[in-house]
Amino acid sequence: MALHELVMLAPEPAVEPLGEALEALDALSVSVEDADAMTPAESALFGEPGMPPPREGWQRSRVVALFAEEAAAREAAVLLAAQDFFQGCSVLGVQPVADQDWVRLTQAQFEPVEITPTFWIVPSWHEPPAQAREIIRLDPGLAFGTGTHPTTHMCLRWIAAHPPRGRRVLDYGCGSGILAIGAGRFGAGETVAVDIDPAAVEATRLNAAANGVGLRAGLPDVAEGEFDLVLANILATPLKVLAPLLCRHVAAGGHLVLAGILARQADELRQAYGPWLPLTVHDEQDGWVLMTAQRP
Repeated sequence: MALHELVMLAPEPAVEPLGEALEALDALSVSVEDADAMTPAESALFGEPGMPPPREGWQRSRVVALFAEEAAAREAAVLLAAQDFFQGCSVLGVQPVADQDWVRLTQAQFEPVEITPTFWIVPSWHEPPAQAREIIRLDPGLAFGTGTHPTTHMCLRWIAAHPPRGRRVLDYGCGSGILAIGAGRFGAGETVAVDIDPAAVEATRLNAAANGVGLRAGLPDVAEGEFDLVLANILATPLKVLAPLLCRHVAAGGHLVLAGILARQADELRQAYGPWLPLTVHDEQDGWVLMTAQRP
């Protein structure tokens, strides 16, 4: 059965109680738009980053509620019309929502991602670009890491510039497994990928298999011994806590590569890792930095 929209016009004071009532009436979603958009009467409505907008709606708001069935949408319209807060509001209509191929629409949002001119992340439904010599096939999933975030991008760029051929590699906090797979693509001899989230471990196993990359994935206790390359793309706070553990895993002559660090946090990380390894900023992108160290 097709989904149906209940479309209403509401003055700004009625938007919040109308939205709350629609949720109570089991609307699948509620959206609010400027009814005067694209006209001379259009007005901006926004707040500071991270803060709520100054008002719930525009002077004339178009409120659209999505319902699973037409009968539910029409019943909601009748019930709302009887409420005191509905004064000044009007129902513009109930209409079916056109069927969409939601899978295709979602896939269309994810294009191949260039890491270097010859190294690309390519969703399974895309053909690789002609210039791609090395690719990782990776579809968006529950685990973090599709190659689009600057932190992931910088880690993969580092791997491409320093191929770990024949080396032992640890990806700590593997998420989707993209860094471990990248290391495998560039010739890693043995790769261990660990995460505290079992879903990430499973995602890593599946993504590695899809790319023909052999690795060992598991919870953090499977990371044993020393590695020639230790990768950790997490966030600054857990990276500081993990400093002694991660440094302990770096073999003589090995590299430590850390991401998930904002540029303003670089000094904090230098201090946290100072007792073990001297971190330096190797790369920067969109306010994030990649920090690296090498054990003598």
